[in-house]
Amino acid sequence: MTYVICQPCITVKDKSCVDVCPVDCIHGSDEDEQLFIDPGTCIDCGACVAACPVTAIYSDTEVPDDWKNYTEKNAEYFTK
Repeated sequence: MTYVICQPCITVKDKSCVDVCPVDCIHGSDEDEQLFIDPGTCIDCGACVAACPVTAIYSDTEVPDDWKNYTEKNAEYFTK
């Protein structure tokens, strides 16, 4: 299991999740519309979930149906 950042992060990019991540697996440039979690580095600790002020982070098995495409979007970000 890994965590996925979904639609509420778009344009917000608060970065509170970045500050609490013990393995620095959350990334995103200033040009990106949102932040992304590297599924290969994420250790599934869940610290980012509580830190997110806009409730944008879900475990990959609990992503709401309307945002399922964000699972692939997060993974693709790290294959560039």
